[in-house]
Amino acid sequence: MGRFSDVLFDLDGTVTDPFDGIARCIRHAMRCMGLEPPSGQEMRGAIGPPLRQTFGRLLASAEANRIEDAMRLYRERYSVTGLFENEVYPGLPDLLANLNRAGCRLFLATSKPSVYAQRIVDHFGLGEHFAGVYGSELDGRLENKSDLLRVLLDKERLKADVTAMVGDRGQDILAAKTHGLSAVGVTWGYGSSNELQAAGADVMCSCPAELLQFLTEA
Repeated sequence: MGRFSDVLFDLDGTVTDPFDGIARCIRHAMRCMGLEPPSGQEMRGAIGPPLRQTFGRLLASAEANRIEDAMRLYRERYSVTGLFENEVYPGLPDLLANLNRAGCRLFLATSKPSVYAQRIVDHFGLGEHFAGVYGSELDGRLENKSDLLRVLLDKERLKADVTAMVGDRGQDILAAKTHGLSAVGVTWGYGSSNELQAAGADVMCSCPAELLQFLTEA
């Protein structure tokens, strides 16, 4: 056993690269609303934060009904096609298997609705590696990563001092720090090194092998 008995993984930008599916579904929603979709570079900022927050920014609106319309249109496409326009990052299946062999229990902790997260995990054959998949509700409950971690930690009775949170965005790091977890930033996703550092990452890893070494060394 290494330094951590339990490791929580973000999904988008950490385990899988969901850019094509998310971008195409955002474009679908905005075109259906008669709006010009954002550029590819602007779209990169949509990977990670809760989708309602992203639509509020893209629509320049805090109007709940307008944001929910965009969510409905997004999910029209995402629930059928978009969630599978996705790729597992190279080396991640081996990383998860090696962590299992090292005695770590792994949990998925994502702002994405759990109904979609579970389908993605099953689609890519990753379910055997995770002791649990935790996500938000379709109505927006638990979209906040800190709230989600509180539920996960309480339900699984995890000890903060031997639990790490691994993610690619500042929100993952901030949520980990809120609950006293070790906060591990990965730089192959959608958050910059500056974003992860500013959020207070304890360590940053640039590849799965580096992450494995950090999580399992005594």
